[in-house]
Amino acid sequence: MKKTGVLDRGKRLAHFYLFRYFRFYSRKFRPQDTIKREEIEKGLQAVVKDGLASQAMSTLTGGAFLVDFALLLGASNFFIGVLAAIPALTQLIQIPATFLVEKTRRRKLIVAIGAFISRIFLLLFALIPFLFSPSRRIMALSLVILFHSACNSVVSCSWSSWMRDFIPENILGSFFSRRMALSYSLGAVLSLAGAFYLDFWKRSFSDPLTVYSFLFLGGVIAGFFSFYYLTLPPEPRLEGEEKAIGFAQLFLSPFKDQNFRNLLFFSGSWHFAYNLATPFFTVYLLRRLEYNMITVVILSTISQVMSILFFRWWGSIADHFSNKSVLLVSSPIFLVSLFLWTFTTLPEKHAFTLPLLIIIHILLGISTAGILLATGNMGMKLAPRGQATPYLATYNLVNSLSLGIAPLLGGKLADFFAQRELSLSLNWISPTAERSFATLSFEHWDFLFFFALLIGIYALHRLTFVEEVEEEKGTMGGLVTEIGRAVNNISSAGGIFLIENFRFPLRRKEKKKKTYLY
Repeated sequence: MKKTGVLDRGKRLAHFYLFRYFRFYSRKFRPQDTIKREEIEKGLQAVVKDGLASQAMSTLTGGAFLVDFALLLGASNFFIGVLAAIPALTQLIQIPATFLVEKTRRRKLIVAIGAFISRIFLLLFALIPFLFSPSRRIMALSLVILFHSACNSVVSCSWSSWMRDFIPENILGSFFSRRMALSYSLGAVLSLAGAFYLDFWKRSFSDPLTVYSFLFLGGVIAGFFSFYYLTLPPEPRLEGEEKAIGFAQLFLSPFKDQNFRNLLFFSGSWHFAYNLATPFFTVYLLRRLEYNMITVVILSTISQVMSILFFRWWGSIADHFSNKSVLLVSSPIFLVSLFLWTFTTLPEKHAFTLPLLIIIHILLGISTAGILLATGNMGMKLAPRGQATPYLATYNLVNSLSLGIAPLLGGKLADFFAQRELSLSLNWISPTAERSFATLSFEHWDFLFFFALLIGIYALHRLTFVEEVEEEKGTMGGLVTEIGRAVNNISSAGGIFLIENFRFPLRRKEKKKKTYLY
């Protein structure tokens, strides 16, 4: 009897604490009708910290490190394209995810579940060299990235809609510019640290894949920190009543909006041009130019540093003028950098290759900061409040198809043009000498960069049809003045310390007690 009584009391206590646990977390993930100012402040801090942790995760498990890891596994150009295409094509899962969001109306809960599962698959990613034979590692890598990316797609769909309603609209541009600046700062530091780590430990291990596993494990740990911060911000309740809406009807509304449809044309063509070339930058540096990983990462860091310095200014321009204005300036800079890639070999490396690469990465950093910020914000701005989920899902769907198809085509084109060359030269003939000067030489990956340039020019043409009426707050003359001021500030000694001027509520210790929304 006594044993039975003890067991009963134990069961009751267990049920009691389990009830409190699930009640706490059900309340934690429950949408709120009203959110206090203090909750918004704390939520914005958590969003920034999540950005830092997720940046650490993506830096240590992606980019140049992932490409080099795949090359060590024996990946071809086409497989590199597949790796770049998988995260984009899995964005198609946002279609059923959107339907799920509209039915459950629990965006925060969906984000939490999807983020946790994606981190589990990322852990398998780090264990590939230990769990699979050499002949099966490439297939295992593909499957792990596939499932990880699929979960992230569900997270992205819910998170974008959630942030659209949570972050005050008047600070949307400046907030994400500062969040990106901090994230890129951390990414630059981790990239350099990761490159030196690989260079040092590769000499000590017979199998370099083991060294990569420990690097990826660091990214996994950062991913779980990201998961924790994702669960902290409150979720506003979706506006409007829950209605029985058909799957097809849900996705017809964005296409009926002419202005949003124009945005889809621009964004789709631009992201196609972008991903036709960028996945092969690292391959070009490692294989064509034969640079080591430290050099590749240093060039990437230069690009990241320039992005950090310009994020704040692009955000200010977006808030004071428009996201369209940012794109009209930053996109041509990116296209110029694409064209310059074709001059790094004429047809081989030359004395100006490295200086030219530095210039290219400076331009890439400046332009990418503006493009990433403006394209993301423009989708959010043109999506009606309360109906953001289907609009953003459609926007992400078009971008994903473009981003997914482009590297697959790029991999095939790279293999096709591997044995082909197109060159232009100037010939000087005189009575005493005959000289030839190489002005342009296309080989292998050069063709990809040129094709991307042509498609990018078309995308800029499509951008002119997009209207951002509510954002047009200044003239182009004022925009030029603002950009000039940014360049002067950054070129000065004080420009190095621009990030110190970011007013983030991450600073917990203040002399004066202040509360502000960025």
